Amino acid sequence: MQAGSSDASMSSWRVFATDMKVRPDDLDFFQHVHASRYQDYVLAARFDQMERCYGLSMQTFLEKGLGWYVKEFHIHYKRSLGLGDAFVVRTWVEALKLRSAEVCFEILKHPQETLCCQGRSSYTLIDLETGRPQALPPWVKEAFAPRVQ
Repeated sequence: MQAGSSDASMSSWRVFATDMKVRPDDLDFFQHVHASRYQDYVLAARFDQMERCYGLSMQTFLEKGLGWYVKEFHIHYKRSLGLGDAFVVRTWVEALKLRSAEVCFEILKHPQETLCCQGRSSYTLIDLETGRPQALPPWVKEAFAPRVQ
């Protein structure tokens, strides 16, 4: 993964962004965003971007009896976010595998787009009835593949 807004290899048409803001319930005892909330931010951004940018809402997957399990989630923290901070979550599909998608992300604080964290995650497509991994169907590959780094 080569995250960071200064990375020349990232084509902006493949990187999708969702703007968010820190809420009071996101804070921990140290008055900055709790570590677990960063994963929530990435997941919320992915739901938004799947519908808005890929044309595949989570409802579409559910209607077809499919869902996504988080297989792995890695975060490298750089700087904390605090109450009221506005930020952007940028994600991009780094690779498609037989049954999964590898997604990279970065969270940047507005207005200077200061890097707060970056990482990668792996999502496995599953059959909701059996709970077993499912090969990515052609309609998923078609939606994701043109946007893979």
